[in-house]
Amino acid sequence: MFKGLGGLGDMAGMMKKAQEMQSKMGEMQDELHNIMVVGEAGAGLVKATASAKGDLKALDIDPSIFNGDDKEVVEDLILAAVKEAQAKAAERAQEEMSKLTDGLGLPAGMKLPF
Repeated sequence: MFKGLGGLGDMAGMMKKAQEMQSKMGEMQDELHNIMVVGEAGAGLVKATASAKGDLKALDIDPSIFNGDDKEVVEDLILAAVKEAQAKAAERAQEEMSKLTDGLGLPAGMKLPF
């Protein structure tokens, strides 16, 4: 196609792929706001729901754990549920991004966006 231009023909193809990738990444970023994950603690007594972007969306606490003497335990359970939801959100976001990057020949484990 671009005979006589050496590697520039490949460069045009790479630029087109980069533009497509940028568009797809923008779409994926929007989708991550709609993907929800749930972190649990205390055998499900505390549940934290977050978007795959890591935004905390909901917190569900079983009323049976509300006892004035157990305040620190309840706080620990809430923190544990939120941390699990955030970890799951990061994992899910990475899974979704890897779907986009599989065909690009990038090194395994390369995290996007940078």
